[in-house]
Amino acid sequence: MDQTVAMAAADPSVPGADPLSLLRFITCGSVDDGKSTLIGRLLHDTGSVPDDQLAALTADSKRWGTQGGAIDYALLLDGLSAEREQGITIDVAYRYFSTPRRAFIVADTPGHRQYTRNMATGASTAELAIVLVDARKGIVTQTRRHSLIVSMLGVRHLVLAVNKMDLVGYDQAVFRQIVEDFDGFAARLGFASIIGIPMAAKQGENVVHGTAAMPWYAGRTLIEHLERIEIAEAAAGLPLRMPVQLVSRPTPNFRGYAGTIAAGTLRVGTEICVLPVGDRVKVARIVTADGDLTEAVCGQAVTVVLDQEIDVSRGDMFADVQQPASVADALEASLLWASDQPLDPDRSYLLKAGSATVAARVEAPRQGIDVETGALVVMTTLLKNEVGRVSIRLDRQLAIDTYARSRGTGGFILIDRLTDETVAAGFVEHIVPSGETPDLPPERWPALTGESPWRSLAKAFCWRALGSFGTVALAFALTHDRGLAAIIGGGEILTKIGVFYLHERVWARVSFGLDRRHRRRPEA
Repeated sequence: MDQTVAMAAADPSVPGADPLSLLRFITCGSVDDGKSTLIGRLLHDTGSVPDDQLAALTADSKRWGTQGGAIDYALLLDGLSAEREQGITIDVAYRYFSTPRRAFIVADTPGHRQYTRNMATGASTAELAIVLVDARKGIVTQTRRHSLIVSMLGVRHLVLAVNKMDLVGYDQAVFRQIVEDFDGFAARLGFASIIGIPMAAKQGENVVHGTAAMPWYAGRTLIEHLERIEIAEAAAGLPLRMPVQLVSRPTPNFRGYAGTIAAGTLRVGTEICVLPVGDRVKVARIVTADGDLTEAVCGQAVTVVLDQEIDVSRGDMFADVQQPASVADALEASLLWASDQPLDPDRSYLLKAGSATVAARVEAPRQGIDVETGALVVMTTLLKNEVGRVSIRLDRQLAIDTYARSRGTGGFILIDRLTDETVAAGFVEHIVPSGETPDLPPERWPALTGESPWRSLAKAFCWRALGSFGTVALAFALTHDRGLAAIIGGGEILTKIGVFYLHERVWARVSFGLDRRHRRRPEA
């Protein structure tokens, strides 16, 4: 579908146009920062709203709008009755549009904290994220949370859209301060590019067209940046990965294995391996609804016919012979917890990765991420919208990659076996070799928030300096020698500072007796 949309949207006669140039992006950020309004304005100003839909939008704006009868562009995205009544985004809304240079698929996601899992769903296939910030409020907790989640999901390009600049008098100092604050937070998140754009989405300023209201900004408008940014086609150059979704046997003379290529390229005559078993076979045919192919690429749904009859079933994976996926029954992963019920280490969950579903036991986390600072903190469980690092044991071996290596085969979801609720989205960080226990080595344990080595050293010196006054006084009283008394007292201070420091550093890594309220910052 993506390729069809792109080819129909882009005009090859336009210089520089590429019929296969398709960009998937997401809008995210805190509630009421103007995400839906921005996308609605983007659709309108690029001529992507048909006349009949524009007429309906005008009528809906008078009934549901928040702009005093003027066109409310957010209503192009917020179609649910509950969204229009409350003036918020609840579900993910996808829209397709194009310009002469590029085709786009945009996901408008909710900003409310309780709908964070919906936002993560939209970000899972995005190549770029637009993080909106209200110029009046600056960087808030939800801004940090969404930025952290998109970085975890492998999005490497980000636009910081500082919206509602008209409400702060188009003040350049406000824009610069917000960009500086965000850069300080995002430095550790691994984005390849971060571009700040000041705008007023309701008026369409710096969205598609520039504005004279901000003469101090000489950069590109939003659509100009989206048209020109280069997104590396990483998945196409990766080793082959194709999870088998269905065994197709319409007649006794045909047996094929259907699925979508998650990474790499599949060619007729190529030797592939079937995981987790490891059998090697050759591709005899690549069948599609439009006929046979000699080659299929990442993103295409195909049916593969092999050169020999072997046991292949749903959940298996076709992989590159030279660089196969890992096969393991234990792994370490980052989890974004999405359930109202906390993580229960005593409960068995279902782990669904690609087309494979296995039973999984999740250990209590030892570390998580503070969304305010991005720093590691000690955790003993996971609550809704929290991010933590966990160890997972599976009931059988599974073919899987780390998320850093392949987004298509390194992610998974956890499902509650009793309620069928999706309780978490997961990202494989480390695959544990067979026979080893999934565990975090001591050097990767986090210290308690605020308990740095320098703080522990300062506490040790203060405690021993005060406690050694009595030792110095007693030594002087017995020896009547100030020099000797000073040496005795100094030796005791140095020795016990070292002992106390080691004691503090050990306890800084132990979660026993830790009250969550004393180690986590409150929500803003």
